Amino acid sequence: MLQYDLNLLRVFVALMDEQNVTRTAERLGITQPALSNALSRLRTTLRDPLFIRERYGMRPTSKAEELLPSIAAALASLDALILGQQDFKPAAAKQVFTLAPNSYVELVLMPAIVARLSAQAPGIKVRLVPFGADIVETGVTSGQTSMVLGRITEPPPNLVVQHLMDEGFACVVRADHPRIKTKMSKKDFEQMKHVNVLPSGRLRAGLFQALARQNLRRDVAVSVTHFLAVPEIIAVTDYCATLPRLLCLRLAKDRRLKVVPTPVDLGTFPLEMGWHVRYRSDPAHGWLRALVVDAAKEIASSS
Repeated sequence: MLQYDLNLLRVFVALMDEQNVTRTAERLGITQPALSNALSRLRTTLRDPLFIRERYGMRPTSKAEELLPSIAAALASLDALILGQQDFKPAAAKQVFTLAPNSYVELVLMPAIVARLSAQAPGIKVRLVPFGADIVETGVTSGQTSMVLGRITEPPPNLVVQHLMDEGFACVVRADHPRIKTKMSKKDFEQMKHVNVLPSGRLRAGLFQALARQNLRRDVAVSVTHFLAVPEIIAVTDYCATLPRLLCLRLAKDRRLKVVPTPVDLGTFPLEMGWHVRYRSDPAHGWLRALVVDAAKEIASSS
């Protein structure tokens, strides 16, 4: 009868996630020699090199890529079965959750989530990974990542999606803008130069589609990759940026800036939470989902 150590499979999943020996050892709380020994045993058990050393880390072999979804699914199912029989006590919990928020959620919602975790479950740690254009790359479809937060379109069958809130758009310009006082016309909007934010994923598509529906044109002077670049550019130019409304309200605290309504109604876009179906009965994950829902409700009601 074939025998194997389940802990080796957890080492494999962690190595696939980190692709770095030092980070994996730190994540698992073991020494690097112990990790190297575990990797050697993994290679023997799975009959493959699994990882090829490169200058800045380790590259998985094709066999490792092929094995990952099945191993991750098996471990997650086993965890769900065992944890489902246990009571979850947030105040005493020692756990790491991997979340994949888009850049908007990271700025607007994550502070409220972290504040709640700090107060209710100080032993829980959170690790963030990017929510890019391809949801598969986040690891949520294999169960490696606990949840994704953002706009989720065409989710795969194994992903549960829960609506959190709807968000709209507003415009931000510098406080002493020579033309814009408390509102702007469609003509103002189309004659101004604009800062365009190009985050990855569907948030970008949502704004582009909203502008197209209203036949509203933008003269884009500069495109940036992150919302944090916007206030510094707007503060020293006569440019305009069209951003999610809650983000604009935060930028309004900057005395160099002011927020004005969009010249036409650009509609709303959903903020959603998605997780693998196997976490449905996991008490720790269920508690975290409830915490995220509570944080989103407070954010939405306070704006």
